Amino acid sequence: MAGCEAANQIASRGIAVNLYEMKPLKYSPAHKHDGFAELVCSNSLKADRLCSAAGLLKAEMRILGSISLECAEQCTVPAGGALAVDRDRFSALVTEKIRSNPNINVITKEVETIGDTEGSPVIIATGPLTSDRFSAEIERLCGREHLSFYDAASPIVTADSIDYDKAFFAARYDRGTADYINCPMQKDEYERFYDALVSAESAQLHEFDRPPSYYEGCMPVEVMAKRGVDTLRFGPLKPVGLSKGQERFYAVVQLRRENISGTLYNLVGFQTNLKFAEQKRVLGMIPGLEKAEFVRYGVMHRNTFIDSPRVLDIHMNLRSTDIYFAGQITGVEGYMESAASGIYAGINAAKRALCRPPITLPSDTMIGALMGYVSDSGIPVFQPMGGNMGIIGSKVRIKNKQERYQAIAEQAIESLNKIMNEVTE
Repeated sequence: MAGCEAANQIASRGIAVNLYEMKPLKYSPAHKHDGFAELVCSNSLKADRLCSAAGLLKAEMRILGSISLECAEQCTVPAGGALAVDRDRFSALVTEKIRSNPNINVITKEVETIGDTEGSPVIIATGPLTSDRFSAEIERLCGREHLSFYDAASPIVTADSIDYDKAFFAARYDRGTADYINCPMQKDEYERFYDALVSAESAQLHEFDRPPSYYEGCMPVEVMAKRGVDTLRFGPLKPVGLSKGQERFYAVVQLRRENISGTLYNLVGFQTNLKFAEQKRVLGMIPGLEKAEFVRYGVMHRNTFIDSPRVLDIHMNLRSTDIYFAGQITGVEGYMESAASGIYAGINAAKRALCRPPITLPSDTMIGALMGYVSDSGIPVFQPMGGNMGIIGSKVRIKNKQERYQAIAEQAIESLNKIMNEVTE
């Protein structure tokens, strides 16, 4: 989806573009269909109402001329308030539009090196199941230390949904600044949480999702817990050096800031493969997180992605090169998020080809905030992220959540419309 969006943006500016696709010569383990924009998991593109993160993302994409949404709206299926599609019809429509565009030359070939692209500005939009040969090329370009093959991510919550009557800021042994939020447990609270964690239901993994073995740095918290009732207390939940006044604790869950603005926090050491509903239930037993708003649940699956904050600039450009990245490989999560990053990378690659300055979308738009997140060098440990209201740099302060989200969305649309002359120039 990201590659199709990028090619469409470039072609719409009168620039000839080669679009490389290895299907049907070769398929990834998840892909079976010959067409472009194949939806391999759900056929839902999430909510369409403006006051939701997914709806705002779509509204911005429509303004920017998304080919994915244009096609999706021609093949919808009933799904309540969500935009869901007939996946085969959707793929066929996108494929038809791409192949019929006179400025897009589709080349059926597995690209193995960037040299295959004849030295023009390049967008890499290979998705989460990049072929082994091209993964090696990306590793060469970005550095091995900046390429991950398995997404072992902890859940992320919004800062303002944490109960600070129970949780508190502190540094272990009071060393340094109090950067971590601490959710303390007494023995009875920990034992109830532990019993729920080890008996919770895990998500089923596809064969291609299964890592060859878990390594200690990304072991699912529920797997670690099954080693023994005190394993977590001597690992990620160790209480030593943490207190509140004279009060001591049996275990402590720590949350670390996820972005510079401090609106998002991740649960340290909580990589997990539990089903999302189970995560909400079990993690809601942690004192202070009873009403936590999860903007991302923990995952454990195959997902080739780069450490974007270390290697990409805000324009999705690999620093000091003519190479751009788009889609899930940049660390955005979700169909529409991937497509949106393709739009953005396509616009900036076209600007470069035309010797014009790149654009930066406003931080109070969903796409601008998402691109800002994946290029935010202040993130200590990068985890992929989907669109959510928590990443938007908005100063809207309205207590009612739906009214606040509606106001944020309206502000985002206004901000995007203000720079559209620059975008389409």
